[in-house]
Amino acid sequence: MTRTVVSTDAAPGAIGPYSQAIQASGNFYFMSGQIPLTPAGELVTGDIKAQTEQVIANIRAVLSAAGLTPAHLVKTTIFLSSMDHFAAVNEVYGTLFESEPPARSTVAVAGLPRGVDVEIEGIAVY
Repeated sequence: MTRTVVSTDAAPGAIGPYSQAIQASGNFYFMSGQIPLTPAGELVTGDIKAQTEQVIANIRAVLSAAGLTPAHLVKTTIFLSSMDHFAAVNEVYGTLFESEPPARSTVAVAGLPRGVDVEIEGIAVY
């Protein structure tokens, strides 16, 4: 198996011991959870839609660094601080895909890094 780290300055760097994404066996890309951090490391707070828009921008940047687009995503997982955010996050998340969105799970969790309200991770296939 081959394993290649995918990294870009167009999305925030890792804030722990992980990579932005990993390409495995040539065709699989595993993207770490993206939170609403700007590439400069500034946290987007407040409005859940604004937080989700930054997460989506980070996802696009990490995928682009691997030469991929959102159409390559086959599975995503959305982590929310509260299911009360589901509808608003869903509205923004839907803008990531022109058609045929990937399989997805959405879960509410007790806490997320840096106290954010949304985190999204994904698996893409080229």
